[in-house]
Amino acid sequence: MADIMDLIKGQLSDGLMDQLTQQIGASDRQQTAKATNGIVEVLMGQLAKNAQNKDGASALANALDRDHDGSILDDVAGYLGGQRQAQNNRMTNGAGILKHILGGSQGGVVDMISQMSGLQKGQSGNLMAMLAPLILGSLGKAKRDNGLDAGGLGNVLGSILSGQRQQRQQRRGNPAMDLLSNFLDKDGDGNVIDDVAGMLGNLFKKKR
Repeated sequence: MADIMDLIKGQLSDGLMDQLTQQIGASDRQQTAKATNGIVEVLMGQLAKNAQNKDGASALANALDRDHDGSILDDVAGYLGGQRQAQNNRMTNGAGILKHILGGSQGGVVDMISQMSGLQKGQSGNLMAMLAPLILGSLGKAKRDNGLDAGGLGNVLGSILSGQRQQRQQRRGNPAMDLLSNFLDKDGDGNVIDDVAGMLGNLFKKKR
């Protein structure tokens, strides 16, 4: 089940990455790809953090069952191009999904994604809103295909959270490491969001 991250990223072929790049008004597909990796890591990390208690796991499981069954993955290109209209508007409401996952920290995450990818803030925010429904759709598909209840979902996301920590530890000292991965979760609590303000503060200090 650690392949949920691969399932999410596997939805985005080179052609779809080109489509995303065009839709957000960017010119460099590599920047879009780098931002996409960071967005997936941040959103999955926060979902995993929220699901580490019983109430959070239950709320996420209910949301997946109700609004994110994975059917959005049947025609990703159509969804991204606005040609496929979902019967359930909550399924494709990226802005609403981000509000639930990130809350007031959304602006800080957008700033960080822009810093590490080179995209403009507006482009990063739009990309994050486009990807959020795909991330929840992939998670909902994995839940359905594997018959996971709230507890099982929490366990799977917990393993992803542990894997993210291990990857960051293994990559320490690598100069080629993405800026986002280099600073995420400095305090080791598994919550990437509460570190964003400190990360941005340090970045802006270096620029002065």
